[in-house]
Amino acid sequence: MSEPRANGPELSVEVWRGRAEGRFQTYRVPLRPSQTVLDVVTYVQRRIDPTLSYRFACRVGMCGSCAMMVNGAPRWTCRTHVARVAKDRRLRLAPLRNLPVIKDLAADMTPFFDKWREAEARFLPSSPRAAATARIPPADPERAAADAAIECIGCGVCHAACDVVAWQPDYLGPAALNRAWTLVNDARDADRRAHLAAVAGDAGCHACHSHQSCATFCPKGLNPTASIAGLKRASALALLAGRL
Repeated sequence: MSEPRANGPELSVEVWRGRAEGRFQTYRVPLRPSQTVLDVVTYVQRRIDPTLSYRFACRVGMCGSCAMMVNGAPRWTCRTHVARVAKDRRLRLAPLRNLPVIKDLAADMTPFFDKWREAEARFLPSSPRAAATARIPPADPERAAADAAIECIGCGVCHAACDVVAWQPDYLGPAALNRAWTLVNDARDADRRAHLAAVAGDAGCHACHSHQSCATFCPKGLNPTASIAGLKRASALALLAGRL
């Protein structure tokens, strides 16, 4: 399909096409004010090449599904303005790193969420549903620790940013470990020991090298490295006390 000609400044956009074995294809896209990277991808798919595959939903930074590699860095494309990241009016877009590629810019999130299951990163209620709601003071230290990490929406940006995930594919990763930390600090959860036991192995929290890439790129401003450090301390203390 031929590309429509622009009557003004243009972007040169290299887009990954194919699966694991693919190539970058270059498109010319009009450069516009306040343009986001997601706007660019949508233009390519709607105006130039309808076979392009990518993922998005809310377009306002709430779902995280539009995350991609933008000039080598994982980002939410709906919140990333072209003016901030384009180099010499050039963009290179690829699917999230450290995940299988379904097609083009769409990464398979299954391994990412499998890590949450392996980390026992699910709430285990300590009281029946009919019981009164637990009252936890906002100033409680454990409540504060959980609050600092609870806003993760599972976008996978930290997973793509993590070099340990790239080196050690069975590593649970920052998102799953961050979630486990919130549960370890949740007074309503029934099994703190199960969460700690799941993350204390070779592929768990102690594999983290504290590079802080997850914190650097987290669109929500969270610090999974700090959560992982908390898990390291908690699991070591539990081991010394004979609870692991």
